[in-house]
Amino acid sequence: MAKKITKDMLIPDVLAVDPYISGILMGQGMHCISCFAASGETLEEAMYVHGFSAPDVDVMVADINDFLEQQEKYAAENDAEARKAAGVE
Repeated sequence: MAKKITKDMLIPDVLAVDPYISGILMGQGMHCISCFAASGETLEEAMYVHGFSAPDVDVMVADINDFLEQQEKYAAENDAEARKAAGVE
């Protein structure tokens, strides 16, 4: 089952799910994710501070969760290919 994030997760908790999420957030202008103040903010709060709207937050959460799902699929496919190449299956 794919890891999921929610808009009410604290920024450090979001980044703990997958460190590559930082690139997604920074790509949207949220360069403060390593800031001390961000450690106590939820993803939603941080996005509001940066001028994003409620629909923007929902889109960001969906995009990040799509990314996580793709990461999981990629890992599973590569694991299956590696087992097949090793003759384990």
